[in-house]
Amino acid sequence: MKRIFDLFISVFALIILFPIVLSTAILVRIKLGSPILFTQQRPGLHGNLFKMMKFRTMLDAVDKNGEQLPDEQRLTSFGVFLRSTSLDELPGLLNVIKGDMSLVGPRPLLVEYLPLYSKTESQRHNVRPGITGWAQVNGRNTVSWEQRFSYDVWYVENHSFWIDIKILFLTIKKVFVRDGISHLASEAESRFKGHK
Repeated sequence: MKRIFDLFISVFALIILFPIVLSTAILVRIKLGSPILFTQQRPGLHGNLFKMMKFRTMLDAVDKNGEQLPDEQRLTSFGVFLRSTSLDELPGLLNVIKGDMSLVGPRPLLVEYLPLYSKTESQRHNVRPGITGWAQVNGRNTVSWEQRFSYDVWYVENHSFWIDIKILFLTIKKVFVRDGISHLASEAESRFKGHK
């Protein structure tokens, strides 16, 4: 039922939001250049890797030595706007249609974090990762890593159709009020380094 729901809502959302998706893609190309999409390998269900898609939000700026500048120097006001409104996440609907992701589930994090999780935290990969999740509606990236993982594990152990509906409605509400989003709105801002 969850998979059918994901497919129906994702296809419906892409059709309804197509003008917004197209406009965002054009603005990204004009303001940030190409490629329009940011793609990166992320761990999905059972830790299997997939290519996650988002609209790019940063410039490819480098210093005089050709080294890439820090995120805060490459992130423009337009990029901050895309992240704070979650418009950068729209291409993720294609990941949902492909079956790599779900609408609701733990956010797919960096591959380099895989060996750093505790046995309990690794349970976050027992379900498909989501565009939004329980951690996102309870603080997003403004809470500690430990708290985020706690929310993820809670979702894995308690998820249901009605909890997914609740999370989706709370997500829409938070997007409109832009709640729980720090300046960079990126896990790169404070990387998970494991437990002491």
